[in-house]
Amino acid sequence: MEKRLPMERQTKAYLYAVATVLLWSTVASAFKLTLARVGFLEMLLGASLVSLAALFLIVLAQGKIAGIVNSSKEDIARSAALGFLNPFLYYVILFKAYSVLPAQEAQPLNWTWPIMLVLLSIAILKQPIRWVNVLAIVISFSGVLVISTRGDVLALRFTNLPGALLALGSSVIWALFWIYNIKDRRDEIVKLFLNFVFGSVFTLAAVLLFGDIRIPATAALLGIVWIGLFEMGITFVTWLKALQLSRTTAQVSNLVYAAPFLSLLLIHVIVGEEILPSTVLGLVLIVTGVIVQQYAGRKREA
Repeated sequence: MEKRLPMERQTKAYLYAVATVLLWSTVASAFKLTLARVGFLEMLLGASLVSLAALFLIVLAQGKIAGIVNSSKEDIARSAALGFLNPFLYYVILFKAYSVLPAQEAQPLNWTWPIMLVLLSIAILKQPIRWVNVLAIVISFSGVLVISTRGDVLALRFTNLPGALLALGSSVIWALFWIYNIKDRRDEIVKLFLNFVFGSVFTLAAVLLFGDIRIPATAALLGIVWIGLFEMGITFVTWLKALQLSRTTAQVSNLVYAAPFLSLLLIHVIVGEEILPSTVLGLVLIVTGVIVQQYAGRKREA
């Protein structure tokens, strides 16, 4: 019996991880379909409030209200700063990118965040740069060029440079959030909830200043709820659960590499975009660069 328990635990880890990856694969399509019906700021406000409600229920279910109530002034200030980065600034830039780019371009460009994390770690954390880091960066950014020029790399003819910069900018913001969030030793669910409290306040202010508060049509509302639950809220918790149950992080984290390719398939099937060969090639290059970087990092830690 004792020998079976680890396998049962690992099986649960895989189930949580696979469910999370499948849900993450749907969100690019949900972004594009919902943005066709509502503004990006309004979509962010609705999705943030849905996430906030879901996270509050999780906090209640896990008995972590005391962690929120007993937050210090420093904790509150930290959550305000992190909440400004994510969900507010990250999703403002990402959703704007999706509003001006085809989903098949915005999604893989946003997937460069692990490479942006390397660059920011060198600049902020003063981590040394190694030849394998340079190799990973070159491979991934070759993919960025292929996608943003739609294969016309030699001419450097960008089809939508502002949109591409927005998608890349969102990955920079996510990497920046990751660096500062990992230093925060508070309970993951508690700090995520507080981040969303402040992020929702920032988003509400932005909508009042630049957007329009109105109840969206049913199709848009369903998209907002889906994004709030399965992009911002519940999937973070299920992924965290997968990592906690797994014997090693690598056993489940490698499943993430399937997400952008599944997402492309769904973008074609659900959104109806004709996937360009340059998109597939560019995504392969980006993911290859990320894998090279991740492999180098694990080898260094071993």
